[in-house]
Amino acid sequence: MAEKDNIVLIGMPGAGKSTLGIVLAKILNYDFIDADLVIQNSCDKTLQKLIDACGPEGFIQVENEILRELNASKSIIATGGSAVYSDEAKHLAEIGTIVYLKITYDQLVSRLSDLQERGVVLKGGIGMSLRELYDERLPLYEQYAEVTVDVNDLSITAAARKVADALKQA
Repeated sequence: MAEKDNIVLIGMPGAGKSTLGIVLAKILNYDFIDADLVIQNSCDKTLQKLIDACGPEGFIQVENEILRELNASKSIIATGGSAVYSDEAKHLAEIGTIVYLKITYDQLVSRLSDLQERGVVLKGGIGMSLRELYDERLPLYEQYAEVTVDVNDLSITAAARKVADALKQA
């Protein structure tokens, strides 16, 4: 059984999981793992090509398998925004502290340009709006979060410091 010495970042696409994760890893002297890149490397396809090929549900299954097998220690793990759709989110809680990077809907709109290019899982299909996606995922993020950090209007470095501080207090 892996030790619970990792920090797992969850949140909406555009919340800063990958970029903030790298800075946080430097602050805490941890390794950094981007789950989306692990998925891309193991499948040899971009996230969007995987979603196109497998559909949203198929992609979530692939993501689950990879998250389940993730064996890390003293690492910041940036998950894909869809990681909370699965039971594997429980596995992530066993290997690390789950930190939810919270942003408002308005911030999300200003940060995301094109969902189709980002490889975002739209369970409701391609016609699903960003608002629907936000409303669907928000309760899931809140359910799994052990630490919630509001990163609205913060630079990446300021947000990473805020997360580091929140972890010390947790």
